Amino acid sequence: MPFLDEKYLMRSEAALAIYKSISDKPVLDLHSHIDIKTLAQNKKFDNVWDLFAGDSTYVWEVLRKRNVDEHFITGDASPKEKWLAMAEVFPEIAGNPVYEWLHFELKYYLGIDIVLDTYTAEDIWEQANEQLNKESMKPISLLESMNVQLICTIDDPIANLDFHEKVNSKTDKLVVCPTWRPDKAINISSPDWLNYMNKIEERYQVRLTSVIDLVYAMQLSHNYFEDNGCITSDYNLEFPVTGIASEDQADIIFNRAITGEKPTPDEVKTFISYMIGEFAEMDSETGWVSQLHMGAHPKDRDEPIENILSSSSTQHLYYSLKEFLDKFAGRLKVALYCMDANQQGTLAELARKYGADICLGSAWWFNETPIGLRRQLEFIGSIDLLSNFGGMTSDSNKILSIGSRFDMFRRVLSDTLANMVDLGQMPFSVAVELAERMAYSGPYQFWCTSSDKDDS
Repeated sequence: MPFLDEKYLMRSEAALAIYKSISDKPVLDLHSHIDIKTLAQNKKFDNVWDLFAGDSTYVWEVLRKRNVDEHFITGDASPKEKWLAMAEVFPEIAGNPVYEWLHFELKYYLGIDIVLDTYTAEDIWEQANEQLNKESMKPISLLESMNVQLICTIDDPIANLDFHEKVNSKTDKLVVCPTWRPDKAINISSPDWLNYMNKIEERYQVRLTSVIDLVYAMQLSHNYFEDNGCITSDYNLEFPVTGIASEDQADIIFNRAITGEKPTPDEVKTFISYMIGEFAEMDSETGWVSQLHMGAHPKDRDEPIENILSSSSTQHLYYSLKEFLDKFAGRLKVALYCMDANQQGTLAELARKYGADICLGSAWWFNETPIGLRRQLEFIGSIDLLSNFGGMTSDSNKILSIGSRFDMFRRVLSDTLANMVDLGQMPFSVAVELAERMAYSGPYQFWCTSSDKDDS
């Protein structure tokens, strides 16, 4: 099969036919790290290095893996020197999705169908930079050309959301919504937590003398986001939580921490569980979807590794989440994501138990590859329901990644469904209908029709 041809990632004519039926569907990117300021400024990209790799940890890490000197990754080398250094080792990256993403974006968004290596680097540099001078290569125009209908950016509760309003005033084809992500407010063991409490006080003019004060300040933030078109919250959890803890316990822990006393690992879990419970109540009242991203690697904590591992066990995950979902059953929409691919079966089982309000999101982070995407779809289909899939996300801070990652997902989805057709598991016509639902209409219904936000 030719490199990145129309049957890329697909093994049959049936897969290609399914893909063609969904390839031009609008894109709903429900978890994006795109910088809202970059969109608001809407400036042309300076060069092709900045476009593809200037702030991409995915690219940086594979370059380090091939012993590229840091000077040519995040150091003081010029963008062109960095591009040439990347090109020299890029053939050695083949097999990793970074290799496919970059070439896909070159071919389909810049019109450059050339394989990057040390011999073609100069030519691609010149051609790409010439393309970037066009008005059609500005961020908003690129997103519109990729048929992106909705982007949910990741935003701090103390953020000013004026940039979102500015972006939305520049386009009638794209809506950019904020996502409420209060990680810094609940990470009570972080060295920066006290400083962040000061920022909350200043932002919302509330003196924090108790955990009730903190919840009140966060409610003010939640209200502000609601008034500015927010439809979802996002909780980055190192361990599963029940959302059940006493206010008195949380207040004692808060008052110790606010004086600089370091909380114990158990106190951290109690405090976070209490706060997540309060936040979920807020989400329930506004009809937001609560995104639970579980299993991220711990940061700013020196908790013993055995505590972290015990917190991530299958039984602990299952029963903690079950308590949370029991508490909010029928009152809250939840999208579940997990870093550990081995836990997807557990999440699928829980999603199945709690009906249409609970869904599995797309494969997350390093699982967002052809292998990871396919495995995620298989878990959803065999345990939960493909019809209730929560939708794809880019989870990226790169403009073009939205297009390339959604296209990769739609190709893998088409191939997975076509394989089921070939095995006699469903008729072709049903597969086509299911692909459309999973690629667009299902996620739209789940995320964009709560609290009368149909036009979001």
